[in-house]
Amino acid sequence: QVQLVESGGGLVHPGGSLRLSCVVSGFPLDYYTIGWFRRAPGKELEEREAVSCISENDKTTYYVDSVRDRFIISPDDAKNTVYLQMNNLKSEDAGVYYCAGLRTVTAAECRPRSAAAWGPGTQVTVDS
Repeated sequence: QVQLVESGGGLVHPGGSLRLSCVVSGFPLDYYTIGWFRRAPGKELEEREAVSCISENDKTTYYVDSVRDRFIISPDDAKNTVYLQMNNLKSEDAGVYYCAGLRTVTAAECRPRSAAAWGPGTQVTVDS
């Protein structure tokens, strides 16, 4: 059974850090590209936006411009887990973060419509 479960969200001050985890079961990390997506406050589920993706298949990563140089996506194949280290968090980073398994072999195709399975999400709040 394919399942993705996120954890690690919480409340942080601007400039702070969080590490999100996505535990994957039912398939190895090189079967699907794994992506992190954010639903901003007030937005619908269909409006989730790509944050970062990683492909263990072709060893590529993708970051949206707004998080490049602040966020790091990384896999732990032994734990079948993908992490998103988020540093120097800003108020505009707030939202519900979802991880997804994508039907694509490259991280460059980091799009919600490519998702084959979603996790339930974890809330990130950035507030002073």
